[in-house]
Amino acid sequence: MGILTNIIAAEEDEVEAIGESLQPIDEWSGIALRDVTIPKIVTLHCLLTGDLFDDACELYEPIYLSAAEGALVLRMSEEAVARLAALDEDALAAVAAELTATEEFEDAGWPEEDIGDMLAALGDLARLAESQGQTLFVWMHPLRT
Repeated sequence: MGILTNIIAAEEDEVEAIGESLQPIDEWSGIALRDVTIPKIVTLHCLLTGDLFDDACELYEPIYLSAAEGALVLRMSEEAVARLAALDEDALAAVAAELTATEEFEDAGWPEEDIGDMLAALGDLARLAESQGQTLFVWMHPLRT
């Protein structure tokens, strides 16, 4: 079983609607990813902010669980979103190289190019969210493959 992950920009009061959606990226601006788990999101947060992994885990507890759909929703920290929005090309390449070498991404076999593409898309989404006063949410749903 895998995980389908959507990272979307939305209003703070839309958490329940996001959690009950079957395809959030069809309803909000966002990106779709496969097998981006909570540890991967926390690892990204740590590389962006310098926080310790255990401390960052507390920031990424689910804020909504869909009983009907089995999806969960996390809120990305404001600090991580701000750092994503500020990534220039050089910083993006450096973060991509660091993420590639982490246990979470290395064990999953993610190529650095794919991580760079993900980070570029996340940076664009973070800039959009900031410009519209929105939050980045992470929607995760188990895939039955």
